Amino acid sequence: MKYAIITGASSGFGAAIAKELQELGYGLVLLARRIDRLEELQKKLSQTPVYIAQLDVCQEEQVKNVISNLPREIAENCFILVNNAGLAVGRGPLDTGLSEDWNRMLDTNVKGLLYMSHAVIPLLKKHPYSHLINISSIAGKEVYAGGNVYCASKHAVDALSKALRIDLLPHQIKVSNIAPGAAETEFSLVRFKGDAQTAASVYDGFAALQAIDIAQTVAFIVSRPAHVSIADVTIMPTAQANGSLFHKK
Repeated sequence: MKYAIITGASSGFGAAIAKELQELGYGLVLLARRIDRLEELQKKLSQTPVYIAQLDVCQEEQVKNVISNLPREIAENCFILVNNAGLAVGRGPLDTGLSEDWNRMLDTNVKGLLYMSHAVIPLLKKHPYSHLINISSIAGKEVYAGGNVYCASKHAVDALSKALRIDLLPHQIKVSNIAPGAAETEFSLVRFKGDAQTAASVYDGFAALQAIDIAQTVAFIVSRPAHVSIADVTIMPTAQANGSLFHKK
């Protein structure tokens, strides 16, 4: 059986991607900080084997330990890595920002992706036409007011996707970058540090993307023929034109 590894799998995009990939017949390796959420999700996903482990992608040694301790059946049959773990914390001018927020974003969005890719690519190299998918953001394509460090971190993801595509070309490993626009997940709740009212207001007046939209995009990408690689997808709500312009009712 082919396996897919998904980070940030406890909710949002990650959980939805897990369901879609299982529908395609993949066994799953679900990684996240919230092991209780993973246990709940594991119970719901019964079509193929599901392996879960608690992991903070910011911790390089944790990443190394989790990947090196995968059961042999999984390690020998890893065909997909979805670098989904990511977050935004805070929003505003740089000079009023908090360094702890910057570090959290850079550690998760950039370093976490590096640690995971470094650990899993040797497994992907065993299989031509395996797949590395990075979940970036519209913030990786352009900047918007108050998004400075988050935008910078996602620009790094965009650049790393392009660089990985070059690095992995000799091994025929596909590399895809997905850049979602406004999506209604826990994203804004995390960004505004638990302020549910402010988080909900982000999506007032328009129909935002849902996690299933990104999950279906991943499913489409991985189900293409061997000779087809979807390099880069920017996906936004119909009500969104760019990183900051929306049509709201």
